[in-house]
Amino acid sequence: MKIDDIAKLANVSKSAVSLALNGKNGVSQKTREKVLRIAQEHGYIPRPIIKADQFFQPNTKLLRFVAITNAGIVTEQYESLPFFTDLIHNLDKQIGTSGYSLMVSSISIDNLQDEITRLEQEQKSAGILLLGTNLTPEQINLVASVQPNIVVLDTCFETMDVSFVVMNNVYGAYQAGQYLMELGHQQIGYVGSNTRMYNFDMRKKGFLQALSENGLKIAETNFFSVSPTVISSQDAFKEKIKKRLNQMPSALFCEADYMAISVIKSLTELGVRVPDDVSVIGFDNIFESQVITPELTTIHVKKDRIALQAVEKLIKQIENNDTDKIKLFVDTELIERKSCVVFAHTENEIRA
Repeated sequence: MKIDDIAKLANVSKSAVSLALNGKNGVSQKTREKVLRIAQEHGYIPRPIIKADQFFQPNTKLLRFVAITNAGIVTEQYESLPFFTDLIHNLDKQIGTSGYSLMVSSISIDNLQDEITRLEQEQKSAGILLLGTNLTPEQINLVASVQPNIVVLDTCFETMDVSFVVMNNVYGAYQAGQYLMELGHQQIGYVGSNTRMYNFDMRKKGFLQALSENGLKIAETNFFSVSPTVISSQDAFKEKIKKRLNQMPSALFCEADYMAISVIKSLTELGVRVPDDVSVIGFDNIFESQVITPELTTIHVKKDRIALQAVEKLIKQIENNDTDKIKLFVDTELIERKSCVVFAHTENEIRA
């Protein structure tokens, strides 16, 4: 039995299994007990832990991807979310061609500085690729104080002396807004995450900018809020829609594909047809966007390009002592599928 097998049986990430087996912080007591029980029942024998003095090499070729978990977007099970799975896969692919190796680590936000220090003491890295999705500038600085060779992914703070690589959220949402208006939609709704972060705030900025440039605004009643990590229908959203089935917007922009898929399922349960009654557009272009019915029109995030740029920058910083910091935005692409259609005006609207 391997750690992968235990992770599947326990329905947790490999990182969580590793933390539990090694008695480290970062997992709940319930998760720890579950992992230990499964390991014992299946006769798992852990490999010896490599001590820091055994592992450390002055010119180590190890790059560490670090995710800092909390109760919001990046939970202990973050690796099961399609966006992060794809991102890590692309990072591993890029690093594999560079002569370096990748280690994936997750730590709890509650013990950030102690845990990142412990990781670097036990297995020294040449640099860190930090998942910044849910982090504040202060938290990013804590990691950078332990390992100064760092590139932050999936967020951006322009005033920090740190390198960031992130998708162009503003442009992507702007593309979505322009697309819906090109289809003739004017009564447009906005489905936002009930957990806020940089990416979502920038998407809102870009979408509203597109509408504003065309003289449109979103009515207060057309703003909706849902969980960003739930792919099934959501009762609170359904209750709000129930009250206004006769006053629905003709299109909805969702800040992420998970939300869009949840919205489609919720609307379907209420008898609202997508796209015949309401067009829906998402953001991320995860695999599930192609298997939902109807297939989801969305904004494609070029995770391969993000990974390439981040890895190249980090290695350049390590090998050339490159101290110049960058803030790099990777543009997005509109993917047209079947969840959006041209707005059909009623006879009364045409006569008016």
